[in-house]
Amino acid sequence: MFRYFLLYKPFGMLSQFSREGDIRSLADLEFSFPRDVYPVGRLDADSEGLLLLTNDNQLKTRLLEPRHRHYRTYYVQVEGLITDEACEKLSKGIPISINGKSYQTLPARAVAIDEPNLPVRTPPIRFRQNIPTSWVSISLYEGKNRQVRRMTAAVGFPTLRLVRWAISSTLLGTMQPGEVREVDGKELLKKIL
Repeated sequence: MFRYFLLYKPFGMLSQFSREGDIRSLADLEFSFPRDVYPVGRLDADSEGLLLLTNDNQLKTRLLEPRHRHYRTYYVQVEGLITDEACEKLSKGIPISINGKSYQTLPARAVAIDEPNLPVRTPPIRFRQNIPTSWVSISLYEGKNRQVRRMTAAVGFPTLRLVRWAISSTLLGTMQPGEVREVDGKELLKKIL
């Protein structure tokens, strides 16, 4: 039987069940996942937000394949006041460096947004009185290593906080860091595929 779980992955936690050094992992959550359930995709330890876990391998494969154009939306707090020009560059696709090689990102959706209503991050982001921050929503259907962070840095706005808000039309909503919800597979598949 296929099972599907949504998790608000907290900041400072790996998107895997095995531990690496003293960094927390999914095994540290106060929730007992079935043994055959694994995350679909990853969020870096310093990113937070919506993570889907399932034992449906066919769904995992489909969601991770860029040709299916399954969008993931991130709310990104950046250093500085994001400009329309920077959002346009992010939307068209930009060159970034991954493992020392140049990579041209695929077109994305990028738009400046008001500060979203999110739980306070623990620990909070660094605050510098003389440097303003702003928020941008970035939706993309590819997922290279630290891609969103590399993209915002490439247009001159380093990422301070990164929260995955949505996987297709499945939203983080009112979930809190560390919260897990088991969801109905049929309803989830309608929203994602």
